[in-house]
Parts: sequence; structure tokens; C-alpha cells
Amino acid sequence: MKLSALLLATLSSVSANCATLSPDAVEFKTPQQIQWVRNAEGTNEQAVLFGDPSKPGPYVLRIKWWPGKFSRPHFHNSDRFFVVISGTWWVGTGNKFDQEATVPIPAGSYVIHKAGKIHYDGAKSEEAIIQLSGYGPVVTTQVAKP
Repeated sequence: MKLSALLLATLSSVSANCATLSPDAVEFKTPQQIQWVRNAEGTNEQAVLFGDPSKPGPYVLRIKWWPGKFSRPHFHNSDRFFVVISGTWWVGTGNKFDQEATVPIPAGSYVIHKAGKIHYDGAKSEEAIIQLSGYGPVVTTQVAKP
């Protein structure tokens, strides 16, 4: 009985000391609030953190690449800016897909995919999570196989 009263008093004290943030000043999502959606190709999951890449304006996404999954050569109509959050992200350039010709980009790295330049990317033996920002609307163009 005394233990439950002590626990209740401690929890009440902790919640009473928690500040609240004005959503007019700060917006945030905890990891549990981030909604991941599998892409149509089945190679990764994506979560929109801010904005909408299909509409004009800034956006921020997270992409979770699954082990052994890669995109095929493609390019975008605008620059895109990445930070590798965890794992190793593998990136290649050129219109011929060659997983062995990719370069490992470790966690903590920063990458720019430049508008109109052909690239492909993914994960090899481990999951890789990257955060992407840019300015929409994004148009992705797949490159025909040589």
C-alpha cells in the first residue's frame, strides 16, 4: 500500500513538472508517432515528417531501406539532401545498375543527389535509415535499361 502511494506521488510529481509546448512554436513527432508506409516497389518504407513531396514547398522524409533492396537508376527534377541516420546506405551513379559499384555511406554522413543526375541506392547486409529533405513537387524519372 505504501509502495503504491509512493509510486503515485512520484508519477504525479513527474507529470506536474513536465512542460507543455505550444504547437504554434514547436512541432514534433516521437518515434512511436512516425507512420511508416511501404513503397510500391517493396524495397523500403517511407515516413513523411513534414510537408508533401508531391506538392510545391519544402518537405522532410525518412526512408528505411531493407537489407538487399535497391532502387534502379533514376533521377529527380530537384536537388535532394540526405543524412544517414543508421546503418550503411549504398549509392551508385550511372544508368547501368551494378550493386558492386556502389559506395558505402556510413551513419552520420551527408549526401546531395543533384537534380537531373542519374543514381541508384539502397542497403546491402543491414537496414539503413536516411532522412531526406528537399523542395517539391518531386518528379522521379526511371532510366531505361541500357
